[in-house]
Amino acid sequence: MPSKAAALALSSHPGPSVAFAAITVGLGFGAGLEPVKLVFLGASMLVGQLSVGLSNDWLDATRDAAVGRTDKPIAREWIGVPPVRTAAWICLVAAFALALPLGWLSELGLLVAIGAAWIYNLGLKKSVFSIVGFLVGFGVLPAIATLARPVPAAPALWATGVAALLGAAGHFANTLPDLDDDAATGVRGLPQVLGRRWSSALTYLILLAASVLEFIGTGGFAFIPADIGLGAAIVITVVGGAMILRPTRWHFRLIILAALIDVVVLVFAGSRILA
Repeated sequence: MPSKAAALALSSHPGPSVAFAAITVGLGFGAGLEPVKLVFLGASMLVGQLSVGLSNDWLDATRDAAVGRTDKPIAREWIGVPPVRTAAWICLVAAFALALPLGWLSELGLLVAIGAAWIYNLGLKKSVFSIVGFLVGFGVLPAIATLARPVPAAPALWATGVAALLGAAGHFANTLPDLDDDAATGVRGLPQVLGRRWSSALTYLILLAASVLEFIGTGGFAFIPADIGLGAAIVITVVGGAMILRPTRWHFRLIILAALIDVVVLVFAGSRILA
């Protein structure tokens, strides 16, 4: 059995939290933020996302125990709900404190992003409108970065659109492995209503749309990363579509690959994300 500290760290979903923070820092770098602000941007988003992961495990503790989730420390009785709940609130407050140097506009964007994730955890996930939390939470990411500039600037609409689409795809990709557990515990979000086959197909199309939007937004053939990204998205969509009637774990892997490519292109877009 791991220590309480290790169990608490595992309850925070550290992998996705670090990835989310890295994406935000990449967008901040592209927006031209100075190093000090990049540190506060990454730290505030990291701690905010840790609060999201902790709140997820705290709020889903009963459901996770019911289906025997071996990847959840609370379900395995490595740690109790109270310390996870307390840590979630501490991280939430700390995130907004760390965002103060970014300016009130950027902090407002962080509030929207983290708030959308908390609202999802608090019950939106059980609604057919579950995707809204991801559309909003991801869609505001470019704005958090661009509004932290010395002279705040709005993000380009295409960048906001791509981020929102990545959020929608992330919602489906994150849910696909847990559809059976969700069905057993009464969670009926949009992916659960659509089912595995339709959710997989829709995710491929969403990621392809994100690649097309990146291609157009960055100037078409003038930006090589977007050209490569679009070509890869087309190949992945065709391969995934050919297997759409088969219940294979390759759908999840291909979706993650396509999403990663779109994220890399968005980060490499640099100052193109500015309106």
